[in-house]
Parts: sequence; structure tokens; C-alpha cells
Amino acid sequence: MEISFVRIDDRLIHGQIATIWSKESGCNRIMACSDEVAKDDLRKQLLLQVALKGIKAYVISIDKAIEAYNDPKFESFKTLFLLTNPLDVLRMIEGGVDIKSVNVGGMCYKEGKKQITGAISVSNTDIDAFKRLHSMGIELEIRQVAKDHKINLIDRLKDLNLI
Repeated sequence: MEISFVRIDDRLIHGQIATIWSKESGCNRIMACSDEVAKDDLRKQLLLQVALKGIKAYVISIDKAIEAYNDPKFESFKTLFLLTNPLDVLRMIEGGVDIKSVNVGGMCYKEGKKQITGAISVSNTDIDAFKRLHSMGIELEIRQVAKDHKINLIDRLKDLNLI
């Protein structure tokens, strides 16, 4: 399986993914990977309705995503992976998924999180996971939409004195 793009966006599949990122990445598959959402049939159905015709979309658990990535029968897939948080990215890498770069596009604000851009808020756990990903040589870039200028996530965290 070829990885066309990896994005953290807690909305998973939405209009920007369906119309812009899928075309920019040249993918022929979208895998929205979340243990929580994979168990929620209604949310799963709603997410799958957003995908463009001609691009097959799946909503699956992290373990299923790892299994699919490592299965030779999915060799022809050019996949856009969507995840909701950096810990799940770490799980994917630990499971053998060869991720080199992660776009961070949307992580909503919740109590206990610090807002680092208009669309991204991080907890201390998220920051620790991003530091681990960075130490592995993974590119971590912030862009909400494809035409935005890439911002280095680690530099942003340093600028805000969060690391």
C-alpha cells in the first residue's frame, strides 16, 4: 500500500478532504482511522457519505488500518490516512506503517488543551506524542487547507514555549 497523505483532523472525512486533499494527494482510497468512530455506526455512515465518487472510503479501527497496510492484497491502494490524534499516528508507526510526514489540520479545543492555531489545540499528551514523532524523523506540518504555507509544528510549539 502506498501512502499518499497522512492527516490529523478530528473531523476525519469532511468537505475539504473530499474535494481538495483527496485530489492534492492523488489517492484512490481514504481510510479514516479511529477506534471510537469505527464502533459508531451512525457516525461511520455520515462520514462515508462525504467521500467523492471514484474514491473508496473506509472508517476503520487503528488495528484494522495497520492490518490493511501490511496486507499485500491492498498493494494497489494509494491511501490518504485520516486520524484524530498523534497517539494514533504513533500506534500506526509502531504497527509497521511507514509514515514519513504528518499534516496537522484540525484538533478541536477541549478543556485542558492549549490553542496553538485557530484550528489546532493540543494537550500535554499530544505534545509528548508530537515530540516522539519528531524524534523519529517524522515531518510534522500544519496546514488547514492545501494552499496554506506549511508551518513546522515543532517550531510552533517552541515559539509558544510549549516545549
